[in-house]
Amino acid sequence: MKSLSRLAALALLAGFATPAFAEMVAPAAPVSKIDAGDTAWMIAATALVLMMTIPGLALFYCGMVRKKNVLGTMAQSVAAVCLVSILWALLGYTLAFSGDAPALGNLERAFLRGIGMDTVSPLAKTIPESLFMIYQMTFAIITVALVSGAVADRMRFSAFLLFSVLWLFIVYVPLAHWVWGGGFLQTMGVLDFAGGTVVHINAGVAGLVAALVLGKRRGYGTENLAPYDLSLAVIGTGLLWVGWFGFNGGSALGAGSRASMAIVATHLAACAGALTWMALEWASRGKPSVLGIISGAVAGLGTITPASGFVLPWHGIVIGIIAGGGCYWACTKLKLWLGYDDSLDVFGVHGVGGAIGTTLTGVFAVAAISMGPDSPGGSPGLLEGNPAQLATQLIGVAVTVAWSGVLTFVILKLVGFITPLRVTPEAEQMGLDITLHGESIHS
Repeated sequence: MKSLSRLAALALLAGFATPAFAEMVAPAAPVSKIDAGDTAWMIAATALVLMMTIPGLALFYCGMVRKKNVLGTMAQSVAAVCLVSILWALLGYTLAFSGDAPALGNLERAFLRGIGMDTVSPLAKTIPESLFMIYQMTFAIITVALVSGAVADRMRFSAFLLFSVLWLFIVYVPLAHWVWGGGFLQTMGVLDFAGGTVVHINAGVAGLVAALVLGKRRGYGTENLAPYDLSLAVIGTGLLWVGWFGFNGGSALGAGSRASMAIVATHLAACAGALTWMALEWASRGKPSVLGIISGAVAGLGTITPASGFVLPWHGIVIGIIAGGGCYWACTKLKLWLGYDDSLDVFGVHGVGGAIGTTLTGVFAVAAISMGPDSPGGSPGLLEGNPAQLATQLIGVAVTVAWSGVLTFVILKLVGFITPLRVTPEAEQMGLDITLHGESIHS
């Protein structure tokens, strides 16, 4: 009887103690598991985004410069791929995406140390970290390459290489950490699904500053600077358009409905942007140009980028219409009013489009689309009763403009102190292909 009494007492004590004991020995959160479907999609998305730079951006840009500068323009895109890839693997990735400090990451993943077969990043829990690293690499690549369009026809290749190294680490990497890597803008609540701030405003403002520092092209405003072959630019636009599905859809970091919604919104915004630009040009100039149609498509693509994973498909149409109108105005009226020579309208399309898209994200963001384990309440915008989100987005735009503008100016002055930024007038007249690379395309 005593034994039975003792057993009963122990059982009763255990019953009272179980909840507290269970809390003490509760198993740790399950280890993230690599998902085959997510991994397959992200491998494809990475390839699509890399394709956006070469051959996409290379063809898009080279088709809009003069014949004597085609190869020199393409060389900048190819060089950006090679140079940024190495620098990103060595130090760029770890400084952008390791740790959660407000200003900058740490050196935990320097030289890709610690990234094994089954390693995952806390920022992408269902794909290998090596894949997350190279996917983010493709974003850094195209951002650097975009800047080159503003100074096409006149920047020295050696100066561009040195600028790319410094700009990657001083401007791009900290901003990527602030917005996507756990930095202060992300903590503040700035929404940027795929690069409205980090890529488009950043590259656009840098391009504007670079165009102002280098000065206008020889013959700008007095000579015919007509594009060499717009058919190349159209092919480049097609590659950019398809690649953007990986750019925006891949930013969901998995194969799911959010990726699909982002792709639909992206495509519709591109179509709306192209039609809007075409209509405005048709009305004002009497003819719709091919250059205008593809410019409008790229404007729609860039503008929807920050909003793509937060909005409904019909929002993509509205954003595309606003993008087509806003970027058309920037590339025609604003450019003439300010008098700068942004060769391929990097600021007018990407800078202005990125600012419009980032701001409109705060208007149209839908909580239901962005709900997930890390955001159970989603991210509602102004139309869902959250005006504070719009204010937060405007802060993100202002910080990006100031950061990119000031530091790009400083970097260009430093590079100019080391090596001339601009080719000589004689070299510019002969063309960059011959004078910088010793080769030319055939007629």
